Amino acid sequence: MIRTKLLATVAAATVTFAAVPAQSAEKINFILNWVAGGDHAPVYWAKARGLYEKAGIDLTIEQGKGSTLSSQRVGIGKNQLGIADLGTALVTKGKGADLVGVMNIYANSPYGMYWLKSSGIRSVKDFAGKKIGNPAWDAARKMWPALAAATGVDPKSVRWVNVAPNAKIAALKSKNIDITTSFYNIHFIFENVLGDDMGFLPWRDHGINPYGNSIVANGKYLAENGETVGKFVKITQQAYADCVRTPVPCIDALVAANSGLKTASSMKNWNLVTELMNDATSRTVALGHFDDTRMTSDYKMVETYFKLEKPFDIKGAYSNAYLNPAVKFPAK
Repeated sequence: MIRTKLLATVAAATVTFAAVPAQSAEKINFILNWVAGGDHAPVYWAKARGLYEKAGIDLTIEQGKGSTLSSQRVGIGKNQLGIADLGTALVTKGKGADLVGVMNIYANSPYGMYWLKSSGIRSVKDFAGKKIGNPAWDAARKMWPALAAATGVDPKSVRWVNVAPNAKIAALKSKNIDITTSFYNIHFIFENVLGDDMGFLPWRDHGINPYGNSIVANGKYLAENGETVGKFVKITQQAYADCVRTPVPCIDALVAANSGLKTASSMKNWNLVTELMNDATSRTVALGHFDDTRMTSDYKMVETYFKLEKPFDIKGAYSNAYLNPAVKFPAK
């Protein structure tokens, strides 16, 4: 029954757009926020199914090296569209980048803190006097005062230590640091290595819940090619919904296109992503919809902790116009 419904949904998505001759296809270079992983599976699945091609889109997926790079490249028009952490995209826009958010992927913030329970830490109240390790440029470091204020902790009571992204867990285990920060979509890696000794605090549980990874478009390209962007966004939105319902084909498409990935870990990654996608707005308004109140709050947070060079009107930084309101986060 689920497979029948899924095929019907895909069919509905594909017949929305008439097939376009290859020579007239619009080229889109879509840059990821990082190297391909489970959270990108729907895009690879939709491409493998030929859904973009049938809509007249010649899609190239580029591997990324962080949200700063992806938002910068989209902001200057090197890439027409891409994925970036929304807070990072807003900071980049505050430096003059021409960016517009057109769909959120992480409706919930992925930010989290990790530690060893054996260290004696039980909650954020025990962070005072401890060393927190992450990269010097990590957004969580700049936003720490917001979490500290929300939990009644003196933000200056901790010491920050520079640790490379791929050295965080080793630094924890060797006790060179007491706490680290990470995105929830790789929570399973911390669980695998730290086991029952893993302590975890999700920021969203304490009211610090900015939007996470989102699809952003170059503003000039969007203004001149709104119809194409609309097709891309609607296909991608539907693909994310379909992959929540039936993830196996999506993960298979991802792994087939990226030889270094493993099916099991990619599925674990994707399952965590579905938790981040799921909120009241994605379930009742539309999958990927930006809530106006939350966007205003996100802007104020970025303005407070990142000191925007060129403040802007947040209403021009995102649009829900390209989404299909009929596509919602699937009920399980």
